[in-house]
Amino acid sequence: EYMKIVERILAPRHEAHAHCDLFCGTYDPAQAMIEAVSCLKIAEKYQASDDDVFRSRAISIKEQSAELVKHHLWVLWTDFFEPKHVEAFPGLHDLFWRATKAAGEARQTMDPAASQKMIDLIAEVSDVFWATEKAQAAGVYPPK
Repeated sequence: EYMKIVERILAPRHEAHAHCDLFCGTYDPAQAMIEAVSCLKIAEKYQASDDDVFRSRAISIKEQSAELVKHHLWVLWTDFFEPKHVEAFPGLHDLFWRATKAAGEARQTMDPAASQKMIDLIAEVSDVFWATEKAQAAGVYPPK
């Protein structure tokens, strides 16, 4: 009984969720885009090389970059976007599903076309992101 009282006293009164340990409020699809473009460039260099060691390293690095794309997209989806954004942009669920699915596909192949598809979908996510009022305070690299 004593431990339950101590646990209750020490339990946090407020729970916070953020993509890092300290809520910074900084979000930007540019993080996903940088990794996606890296995937494309790596796939292109892979296709142009006949060096087995280089190609092996390229596969590993591209897979890591594609996984980071998924991470950055999910951070935007789960931490930045709110129900009001889904109302304002009815295709948002589907867009994020297609974008993260494309990242998974780009992870599985060295075909540059898969990476380009992922880039195109991230560009759509970016368009929606920057169309929100919230992005003006949270984004880092606004479009020109």
